[in-house]
Amino acid sequence: MRILVVEDDPRLGPSLKKGLEKHHYAVDLALDGEDAVLMGTTTPYDLIVLDVLLPRLNGFEVCSQLRNHRRTMPILLLTALGELDHRVTGLDTGADDYLTKPFAFRELEARIRALLRRESTTKTAALCFLDIMLDTRTHEARRGERMIPLNNKEYALLEYLMRHPRQVLSRTMIAEHVWDCETEHLSNVIDVYIRYLRRKLCENHEPDVIHTIRGAGYQLKEPAS
Repeated sequence: MRILVVEDDPRLGPSLKKGLEKHHYAVDLALDGEDAVLMGTTTPYDLIVLDVLLPRLNGFEVCSQLRNHRRTMPILLLTALGELDHRVTGLDTGADDYLTKPFAFRELEARIRALLRRESTTKTAALCFLDIMLDTRTHEARRGERMIPLNNKEYALLEYLMRHPRQVLSRTMIAEHVWDCETEHLSNVIDVYIRYLRRKLCENHEPDVIHTIRGAGYQLKEPAS
């Protein structure tokens, strides 16, 4: 899942990016409100973590402009402004949740998981497809009783596939939601990671559930009979 963090603090912004990447998210970082609007209207982020006190445009203005552009991704406001009026203003401009600084990173990550569940048809922490289970809280993957060790990108790719079962996902869609803006030449990279993921899912000769749709992309669906 791909997240935009908008934070101008030179220590907190990179720290949030690094911490979320360790939890298997692809993360882009914006340092001011105008860049946030530009990035948020041109990239289909799954969620935005948005500071309020920003240069050029504040977080309330960013949130309002994104909603005016019909961008519907969840927005979590992150700010030192904890007064009731500020919270109400944030929610009224279109934010979905509000977290006051200072905060524990565990709470931030839990709120992100909750907002992503709200957008998904799956409302629990566990994603399931046939005999494959992915726990978004512990980041454990299993097929049947077998634990599957996954690196960050393998996990993120499997999560995206499992959040969209039976949908044909183009390489562009996968790139936009699993990789950040710094990655180049993604078409070949995606194919490589699909092969890695297939190998791990089918290590004990289980049926392959990741189907290649020629000229279109990939699809997680029941094995061919």
